[in-house]
Amino acid sequence: MTTVEDLPAGANDARGRVAELHAIREQVRRGPSERATEAQRAKGKLTARERIELLLDEGSFNEVEPLRRHRATGFGLEAKKPYTDGVITGWGTVHGRTVFTYAHDFRIFGGALGEAHATKIHKIMDMAIQAGAPLVSLNDGAGARIQEGVSALAGYGGIFQRNTKASGVIPQISVMLGPCAGGAAYSPALTDFVFMVRETSQMFITGPDVVRAVTGEEITQNGLGGADVHAETSGVCHFAYDDEVTCLEEVRYLLSLLPANNRENPPSVSCEDPADRSGDALLDLVPADGNRPYDMRKVIEEIVDDGEFLEVHERWATNIICALTRLDGRVVGIIANQPQSLAGVLDIEASEKAARFVQMCDAFNIPIVTFLDVPGFLPGVDQEHGGIIRHGAKLLYAYCNATVPRISLVLRKAYGGAYIVMDSQSIGADLTYAWPTNEIAVMGAEGAANVIFRKQIAEADDSDAMRMRMVKEYKSELMHPYYAAERGLVDDVIDPAETRHTLIRSLEMLRTKHADLPARKHGNPPQ
Repeated sequence: MTTVEDLPAGANDARGRVAELHAIREQVRRGPSERATEAQRAKGKLTARERIELLLDEGSFNEVEPLRRHRATGFGLEAKKPYTDGVITGWGTVHGRTVFTYAHDFRIFGGALGEAHATKIHKIMDMAIQAGAPLVSLNDGAGARIQEGVSALAGYGGIFQRNTKASGVIPQISVMLGPCAGGAAYSPALTDFVFMVRETSQMFITGPDVVRAVTGEEITQNGLGGADVHAETSGVCHFAYDDEVTCLEEVRYLLSLLPANNRENPPSVSCEDPADRSGDALLDLVPADGNRPYDMRKVIEEIVDDGEFLEVHERWATNIICALTRLDGRVVGIIANQPQSLAGVLDIEASEKAARFVQMCDAFNIPIVTFLDVPGFLPGVDQEHGGIIRHGAKLLYAYCNATVPRISLVLRKAYGGAYIVMDSQSIGADLTYAWPTNEIAVMGAEGAANVIFRKQIAEADDSDAMRMRMVKEYKSELMHPYYAAERGLVDDVIDPAETRHTLIRSLEMLRTKHADLPARKHGNPPQ
């Protein structure tokens, strides 16, 4: 550490003090030692400052409390008082808009959280909330600093409290760039989005050693809580990437789709993709036969601006798609059944995934467009015992509670309770459209015919022929494309080629929508 005694003669005048300041700043910038930096790179990881440089616009970072040092004693801590105390905090810009950030510096105490470390994070979180700007945490820490005892644990409590206070007020993004174990993992879980990097980032409450000691199971850190596990199995991670550079580029892209806070609308951009562009390809992308699968992503690509969208939770609960995109330059959230996976049914995980996405969109003034092709809820003992009723109710609650503009479009099947839950007109969709291939009904024609005409089918000489005749009769009476429109349950049946233009015109009309919820402290959503 540089001190006044280390400076040349005359260093006690103003110029000497300024020279001392610059020497200290340079030490802060370099970090603890070259050896520590080399160890970080040997793990395939960037330093905290390099990460901040990738996240923020060039030259925009303003550091807060770079000279902060801990005051703890005991266990040798009094001899180790590095500047920053293992976390770099401050603000800068992303695409010219203010963003706050903190980054654990694994080179200092392994990025472990102590009292001073936590106080710096608390301060930058408070600043983000007060300024109404997004907060991005770059996580690479070994948990609580054991040498500081319960003071470190209290620091986590302050972070959790602020995560909750900021929820739905400013966007919160957690970027996992190293280990995150124990109680520390709950902060990312409280934020809006979690990014992870394969091989180098892990999240778990109890590590492999504890798992082995308690259960006898052998598992690696990545096998227990790596990026792929959380992106595919647990659903904790929204986005997973192979390297830090790509990961941080995608964080910047996500920020470009989000407002600064809940009092603003998402940023709009100029769009060269014509609003009235015809989507003739849609006629071939979606088979009229409801039993044939297709890729809903291709439908979304055909409709949105320049075919670009950011899919959230792409590899978890793949039977439903949640994505942020733009229509005529304005951000929208899209929720769509995916017929390629489990025929697009709703199950426990799909319901949870979509419900949280609806809540996020509603919190940050992002209109919601829902594409329906859903045959119902997934049947099965595991689903019923796993609580599909309360999990499906989460999605129902989220839609019913949302006050942003909401448009639903029925492409093909829309059966039973799943049709109601997927933002039908009856639960508050502002506008509901359907393609001529739609089938809106209580259940599929085959199942309905077996119930309604059970006696006739059983008594017929040729039961198969009778069943087919009854199925055809049911379809012609109750499942023709205009049945719902005739009863006002669908606002219009549209040509698929006109979908983009119809959605854009409808969203333009709904831009000034205002809806108030009943006065209450908060609701009690199903858990």
